Amino acid sequence: MACSPARALSLVHREIIACDRCARLRTYCAGVARTKKAAHRDDEYWGRPVPGFGDPGARVLVLGLAPAAHGANRTGRVFTGDGSGDFLMTAMHAAGFANIKTSRRADDGLALTDAYIAAAVRCAPPDNKPAPEEIAACHGHLVNETAALGNLRVIVCLGRIAFDAAWRLLASRGAGRRPRPAFTHGAVYRAPDGMTIIASYHPSRQNTNTGKLTPRMLAAVFRVARATVSATDAHGSDQPQPRMNTDEHR
Repeated sequence: MACSPARALSLVHREIIACDRCARLRTYCAGVARTKKAAHRDDEYWGRPVPGFGDPGARVLVLGLAPAAHGANRTGRVFTGDGSGDFLMTAMHAAGFANIKTSRRADDGLALTDAYIAAAVRCAPPDNKPAPEEIAACHGHLVNETAALGNLRVIVCLGRIAFDAAWRLLASRGAGRRPRPAFTHGAVYRAPDGMTIIASYHPSRQNTNTGKLTPRMLAAVFRVARATVSATDAHGSDQPQPRMNTDEHR
């Protein structure tokens, strides 16, 4: 008998948390968890690989880069405990995917509806730059986790690494595209299997503090994600997909 999506995800999560494939990343994460950051010196850091989080019945996958050293590597929940998480959750809340606008702690009451968040790499990398072999080593986790999410229709890719990971995932299912589409903020692509890929800049402080990614721009991305799954509900998967209004991401 096949297990439920929630049970299948639980099994995948245990595998992710126990992963020790990348010595450099495991050494770095454990070191950060020991030394901590002054602002969090009284916190107990997670310090292990971080699984995804969200609704097992999700139709929208939000795919990021990797845990932040003092964010998810501290809290144990993806996009939780730093400014990037709050920035992301504000946009997701506005589109009806999150019940609150912040993502501070694993026990803060945040719940996602019709959305699931994961990362291309599950351990915090030094300088937020995972090596190609580390990205490749994590690919199996994404394959297994998304296999348990049987209702996915949309992948929102936060940054180029996530965008590339999404297309590798689709290629592993025989649904890739050659040549691989270009990463451009706001671009919306349709894969051969009907999956919609939406590209967005990552909500890192480097992007949000400089205005490269604004709240309005990210909100527009999630409006398109919401419109896409709503169109699928109303008309079926063969209908034309909603497109980004170019004025919304300038």
